[in-house]
Amino acid sequence: MTISGLSVAYGATTVVNDVSFRVPQGAVMGLLGPNGAGKSTVMKAALGLIPAAQGDVRFFGGSLESARKRVAYMPQAASVDWDYPITVEQVVAMGLYSELGWFKRPTAAHKRRVSDALERVGIGELAKRQISELSGGQRRRVFVARILVQAPELYFLDEPFAGVDAASEQVIRGVLQELKQGGASIVIVHHDLSTVEKMCDHVTILNRHVVSTGPVQEAFSKELIHEAFGLGLM
Repeated sequence: MTISGLSVAYGATTVVNDVSFRVPQGAVMGLLGPNGAGKSTVMKAALGLIPAAQGDVRFFGGSLESARKRVAYMPQAASVDWDYPITVEQVVAMGLYSELGWFKRPTAAHKRRVSDALERVGIGELAKRQISELSGGQRRRVFVARILVQAPELYFLDEPFAGVDAASEQVIRGVLQELKQGGASIVIVHHDLSTVEKMCDHVTILNRHVVSTGPVQEAFSKELIHEAFGLGLM
């Protein structure tokens, strides 16, 4: 995926300006920056979830529409209505919408994919539970399972580790590593600077514009972190 000159404005206020970076195939790209830097905004604009003022985004060399089935997105936990009466397996099955639409019933093969995705994140036994009954970490695992069932090539995860317990974080990190080893590309909005070098191959550091982007060894230095955050955090 390549983002070129992406800018987003809310009314007369530009919130991200002239953002450009590339996500190499088979890499984990971390979107880093202080609160309000525009990390989630860039992700949502790239996926067409909010309008961009200008810029171009290419997915596998083409438009998002041409690549939509090859791309999956996991939103922030805060953007989900956790009180909606729906079971865990029903949430995961929503990942099959591009294949089933609203009216086709899932086949036995589809149901196996849902079950396999839940087992992969270690919560197969919770399939019939209401999503509202789960802990924060279990809920994030459910939404990881929902994007896994889509079997895409490019994953977008907005703060996948926010509010999760240590066990769930370990499971999610393991799944991301498996996906990477399988050739998938992954973009994550991430806040824990202490784990960036372990998790990410590439980073893009934002503070309303691109401070740095590239391989983690080059783009994740003390000087660049200081420039983005304004503090000596490392």
